[in-house]
Amino acid sequence: MKKISAYEIALSALACALATLFLTLGVYSGFFLFTAYLAASIALMLPLCQQSWRGYVFAYISTCLLSLLLASFRFWEIIPFAMFFGLHPLVNELQLKTKINRWVACFIKALWFDGTVYFTWKVVFAITTSIPFVEKYLILIILVVGTLLFIGYDYFMFKWRIWASNLVRRIGKK
Repeated sequence: MKKISAYEIALSALACALATLFLTLGVYSGFFLFTAYLAASIALMLPLCQQSWRGYVFAYISTCLLSLLLASFRFWEIIPFAMFFGLHPLVNELQLKTKINRWVACFIKALWFDGTVYFTWKVVFAITTSIPFVEKYLILIILVVGTLLFIGYDYFMFKWRIWASNLVRRIGKK
């Protein structure tokens, strides 16, 4: 088993700190929660840029636990991050490493995203919100709108991965 370097530990700690900060601010602002999911996901890319799988796992788990603690246990706002947004960078990295067909991977990840949206709607919003049109066509709305949003999100995250890799490479050279 490869020994984890101090640089990888520092990247993982930085990723955890940034992701926790973004999520906590997103939970308390409410309005910027989705932006917080994005920013926290980008922050979690840092250890993956060095192929530090253990560093990523520790950063992800620590981020979920610390965010839950700092967000006053408002778990319903952490659920989408824990189920999808926090794991998405890892899945993208595994996709690139194993060279899975991008269309097959996109299809599987879109279903995963749609499942997360459906679960979140049923657990969080359906309890307090009742919109007859949405309830009647919920699955169709999620499959169409959710999948389209996911395709844009996935493309965006791959572009951010390139940027994060370049940043980590430049930091590592200094």
